[in-house]
Amino acid sequence: ASRVLATRPSIRSFRPAGEVNRLLVVASLLSGGARSFSMSADLTPGQQVIRLEGFCKRQWSPDYKGLVIKDMSEEALEKKVNELYWEKPELKDGYAPFCKHVFVPNFLSGATVESLPITDDNKHLLLSEYEARKEGELPVLVRWFPKAKVEAAAATHLDLILYSREQIIKEMQAMGEDVDTSDGQPPWGLISIKPQLVDYEIPMQPITMMRNALGKSEGGSGVPLDRAKYQESVDFWSKHATIA
Repeated sequence: ASRVLATRPSIRSFRPAGEVNRLLVVASLLSGGARSFSMSADLTPGQQVIRLEGFCKRQWSPDYKGLVIKDMSEEALEKKVNELYWEKPELKDGYAPFCKHVFVPNFLSGATVESLPITDDNKHLLLSEYEARKEGELPVLVRWFPKAKVEAAAATHLDLILYSREQIIKEMQAMGEDVDTSDGQPPWGLISIKPQLVDYEIPMQPITMMRNALGKSEGGSGVPLDRAKYQESVDFWSKHATIA
């Protein structure tokens, strides 16, 4: 069976970030070679840099397959991640110039790791189905360990995954969604929070890479498939599965 996970609207009020933020987004999109990206020199300390996006708000839904946030409101989390950014104002490069990461110590109660190694003792527990992350996406085949059947370690770190404001607008427009294109928005949007045991990026799943390569109209980012990165992903995810 296919399922579509519900999302909540992403348009909300925000504190203006200024013209300089839009220029920084463009600069980051053009400078994909650096391994990290700092914006602190041109921003006012404490200014809102990161906004919680609708795609991330799925993680407050009890039906979400992954980290479900229970003890912190959306507003409180958005404030927290901006405070953490300003403690060390640096963004780590992601899979494309418009994608960045902030790795922080885990501050979410009950957050556990989202994947386990597949072993002879647990492989019989794996489930699979076709699933779309939101309305309008093509359902793809996913597999996972049921949360109730396995034990997951408490996370030590959170991977805060960010997309540039420009990329978010492009993807929402391609999917026919309402989008705020007004000036003065925070330059980065928080699209996902991943609890883990390391302070670096875990490989993206192969099916996510394929969806991205399909383009924005199918719910992807439009980034072409990188065969070397894809093989790295296969090497990891052929031996691991998510917990949901």
